[in-house]
Amino acid sequence: MVRFFARPYVAGDSLAKAMEVAAGLHVERGIASTLDLLAEGIRDQETVERNVATYLAMVDAVASDRRFDGALDRPTLSLKPSSYTTSPLDLGGDARGAAQAVTRIVERAAERGVRVTVDMESRHWTDFTIGLLGGLAAAGHRHVGGVFQTRLNRTELDLDRLPPGLRVRLVIGIYDEPESVAVRDKRVMKERLLVAARRLFERGHYVEFATHDEAYVRRFLSEVVRPAGVAADRYEVQMLYGVPRDRLLGELREAGVRARLYVPFALGWPMAIAYLRRRLDEYPKMMFLVMRNVVRKG
Repeated sequence: MVRFFARPYVAGDSLAKAMEVAAGLHVERGIASTLDLLAEGIRDQETVERNVATYLAMVDAVASDRRFDGALDRPTLSLKPSSYTTSPLDLGGDARGAAQAVTRIVERAAERGVRVTVDMESRHWTDFTIGLLGGLAAAGHRHVGGVFQTRLNRTELDLDRLPPGLRVRLVIGIYDEPESVAVRDKRVMKERLLVAARRLFERGHYVEFATHDEAYVRRFLSEVVRPAGVAADRYEVQMLYGVPRDRLLGELREAGVRARLYVPFALGWPMAIAYLRRRLDEYPKMMFLVMRNVVRKG
């Protein structure tokens, strides 16, 4: 059942399959991608090492694939610090080994000219991730970006802590946070996306505006990008692989706006469970879309 419902949103169970999806998006549709290995709930060091090895292989695969025209057309890589530790912060651990593993991947990516984004996880990881981003920036890793969630009340102040010029993906976030630290109203979260994007432009950041809400994508372009007068190489719009937004993606392409799809893959279908569960919580229509696609194919 997990494989059935996850298939439209997960690019297969291997790096090779994910690379084929990314290349197809670029060559056939002119859409960029960011690759992510689904790897959560790590219980043993062997899995940690496998995850690191997979990301090092991802760097090399992206850098050497000639189907991508240049550095900006190559897929970026997204990674979660929790994928590299058996002591996760959200379970009271100390995240031992996570920073070292991320740094190792980032250094390989710097050598090969591949951009990396450090994902933001639940509130337990926020300070750790911001500190990690700061350390990587201080070490000269300008190819690294970060993610910030507008559902968290602290994000407005966290934006003031960003290294200069950091590439930032803005999302509402998919972690179910308590009211003591986050808003529960998605409309408020989305309004915050616009406010945060405006502030980031003012400070010279590259903005990755990530949402499936077409109205807010259009408002981002008309109310934030246009008044700010920023060039097309200062921002992009991001969405999830598998969520049907073909018309909007076509409009963005015609308007010269870079669009990028988040393309996750797994090394085993069980790893798709947590991802799919959170996506269903965030976007309940996903279940309806899967069933509609099945009916159409039938």
